[in-house]
Amino acid sequence: MHNLGQKLIAEFIGTFALLFFGVGSICSALQAGAAAPPTLSLALAPGLAVAIMFTAVGHISGGHFNPAVTVAFWVTRRQGTLEALLYWIAQLLGATVASFLITRIYLEDVWRRATLGVPALASDVSPVIGILVEAVLTFLLVFVYFGTAADKEGAFGKVAPFAIGLTITGDILAGGVLTGAAMNPARAFGPALVGNYWANQAVYWVGPLVGGIVAGSLYSVFLMRKPAS
Repeated sequence: MHNLGQKLIAEFIGTFALLFFGVGSICSALQAGAAAPPTLSLALAPGLAVAIMFTAVGHISGGHFNPAVTVAFWVTRRQGTLEALLYWIAQLLGATVASFLITRIYLEDVWRRATLGVPALASDVSPVIGILVEAVLTFLLVFVYFGTAADKEGAFGKVAPFAIGLTITGDILAGGVLTGAAMNPARAFGPALVGNYWANQAVYWVGPLVGGIVAGSLYSVFLMRKPAS
């Protein structure tokens, strides 16, 4: 059994990696001279980051790296209130530190052109539709977390990192053009804080948190096998 400090370190590093891989891949493409990062790289980098870090530390902290995942574990009573709040702090710090580091190692013109990878709504997507899109994408992600990592009869030790990483990649391929497919308040908050880019920040909190709560609750109530009485 790992202690709370170890869990928080794991969450910090995992979220750091998610931001560093995701935003770093955008900046790398721009610094190399691309007009825009390829869509596939935008989708693969975060998916690979979570899959890799989940494999590395999922057995320590559960591999949330996302306040929307943590809130789903909290509302279904798989995590206490204090631990959930501390997970959120670790995740937000990890995202912020990674975003700050990116401003130190890439050219300023590059990360500013990328707006530090802050997710943004397409010009024809309203905040209400943005919240809906983020809620649906996060619902699918958290549903997979519960099916592979929370359910004791799931495939935690077998396919959880692969399944979760692929879900992130698929979500970005489907919804990235609409909202940036953050699915994660920390993913939006860290770059916004460092770069001072706050447009539509509420979309990336409300949508993912609602989607996560619905997914976790639905799986727990209707799909999780109850112990025999």
